[in-house]
Amino acid sequence: MANLVPAQPDVLESQPTWRATMKSDDINVYKERLLVMRSRLRDDVTSMADAALGTEGAESSTMPIHMAELGSDNFEQEFTLSLLATEEDNLGLIERALERIETGAYGICEECSGPIPKTRLNALPHAPLCVKCASTREAKGLAG
Repeated sequence: MANLVPAQPDVLESQPTWRATMKSDDINVYKERLLVMRSRLRDDVTSMADAALGTEGAESSTMPIHMAELGSDNFEQEFTLSLLATEEDNLGLIERALERIETGAYGICEECSGPIPKTRLNALPHAPLCVKCASTREAKGLAG
């Protein structure tokens, strides 16, 4: 017996692709922004890691003499390591965005497959989600 249910087009095929609406010049602009951000963050991460691990300067007189100084130094090191983890997370987001540019998926929400508005990409060029999906995730307490 023949299938009497009409075939439905694929959901992704029925939506206009962001690639079709986003010009290659725009994509190149976002790629350049991401590359600059990546370069700057890599430099920041390197200098923060050096500072946290005490490898820059390597002065012998950096040993704290008073217990209060030791506490301040420990707090500063923990704070720097926390910043370092955040910056490494941002580097990961930038790398994923660059991969999406190469695969043609840049500017497409990873949740709903809808377009991410240019205003959001201008503010966060590495954004993987549209505002609606990002808000939903944040409300649920999820990262991303």
